[in-house]
Amino acid sequence: MTIDLICLDADDTLWHNMRHFNGAEAAFAQILAPFVEAGIACERLHAVEAVNLAHYGYGAKSFTLSMIETAVDLLGDAAAGRAVADILAVGRDLLAHPVELLPGTAETLTALAGRGRLVLVTKGDLLHQETKIAASGVGELFSAIEIVSDKSVATFERLFGRFGVAPERAVMAGDSMRSDVLPALGAGAWAAYIPQPDAWHHEAGDTPEAHPRFRRLEALTELPGWIDGLA
Repeated sequence: MTIDLICLDADDTLWHNMRHFNGAEAAFAQILAPFVEAGIACERLHAVEAVNLAHYGYGAKSFTLSMIETAVDLLGDAAAGRAVADILAVGRDLLAHPVELLPGTAETLTALAGRGRLVLVTKGDLLHQETKIAASGVGELFSAIEIVSDKSVATFERLFGRFGVAPERAVMAGDSMRSDVLPALGAGAWAAYIPQPDAWHHEAGDTPEAHPRFRRLEALTELPGWIDGLA
């Protein structure tokens, strides 16, 4: 089986991401610490964030709005108003964090580019994702970059149709079971799961261990070898 299209996630697949969101959450809890216990603040933030994904989508701006809303919910308008400036500063830091490639990413992408067309498939705020891709230094290795509001079976079906590639000749690799693996398998492609520490609970899903087109990898650097094995 020849693989013609290699699709890759960006955040926490090519570069570090959740460590910055975890840092922002810790800073948020510290801002609210004089009023609310950290566990309560973070639990409420997670609940608000889950609801707001449908309204604001994914990314640092959405997370910042959820932090502000959580502060208002927990503290009331007056106290929250005094905290908003600090929360906005946390959000700006989140937008400006450096792009740190995971080990072996640049070399692996170069190797993959010699095996098929590379397409970056990522979700989140358009401007922020474009900024991170530009700062990463690896954007030129991709034949196309797709920044989507969410990843579903239909997303991958449209992608394969646009590139004129049969699903069984496409691979998707990423750190999210919910967004990378399961929808790609549902669309008929191969899927590699590359878990990372501190994964976002929202991206969890049942692992399809018995699925013939699924493989769990320990690192992105293993992806070229797995693709070679498919041939």
